[in-house]
Order: sequence, then structure tokens, then C-alpha cells
Amino acid sequence: MKIIHFKNLKFIPASHEEKKSPGVLKKILLQKKDLTKGYVQMINWAKLPQGKTFKAHYHQDMEEIFIILSGRAKIKVGKKTAVLKKGDTIIIPPKNLHQMKNISKEKVEYIAIGISQGKGGKTIVI
Repeated sequence: MKIIHFKNLKFIPASHEEKKSPGVLKKILLQKKDLTKGYVQMINWAKLPQGKTFKAHYHQDMEEIFIILSGRAKIKVGKKTAVLKKGDTIIIPPKNLHQMKNISKEKVEYIAIGISQGKGGKTIVI
């Protein structure tokens, strides 16, 4: 499990911009070196209603990335737990049991990205 906190990242000029007078700035959440070699299997906009928890599960050959857009969630990956909030990104490696619970007074919205290693793995619900 790797967590990136948006608040700890600095805005920098996009690579196609002039360094001294950029038109757009970016915060780099993830780079190629951070991710599993594979194929994008899915990109989802998800919501977890107030007080809800998704079922504990793991993916046999898919890395999953969550980018939190709103709310606060407690996530458990293996034996580790963390609290995620707006702007946080988490990388969950393949075969890691994970479960997330909304601990805020609003829905948690997040982008979920799955990168498959292309080995035909399944999602296993516990």
C-alpha cells in the first residue's frame, strides 16, 4: 500500500509549458515507476454513501488506485489502516485484501483505476 497526500505535493509547470511563465500547473500524483506493468482495465467514478462499507476483497492480478474526491474514508489494506480524505491517492497492489468505510457525514466520491497484469485474474470477495 502506498498513499500520496495531495497537500504534500507542489504544483509545477506541465512539461509542455514554459518554466518561467506556465499556462498550466500540475501536481504529479503517480508516475509510470509507481504503477504495475500492465493494462488499464477500468477507470470508474465511485461513491460510497455515508456510513457504508464495501466488501473486503482482493484482485488476483490487478493493482487498484483510488483518488479521493470528497469525504473521508477509513481503508484497511492487509493489516494496515489509514484515513483518506480529499486529494489523497492510494495504490493497492494485487493480492492485497482491502476494504473501505465512509467515516464522514457526506458521501465519499473517488476515482478507481484498475491496472491488470493480463493474467486473467479474478476479484475474490471475502
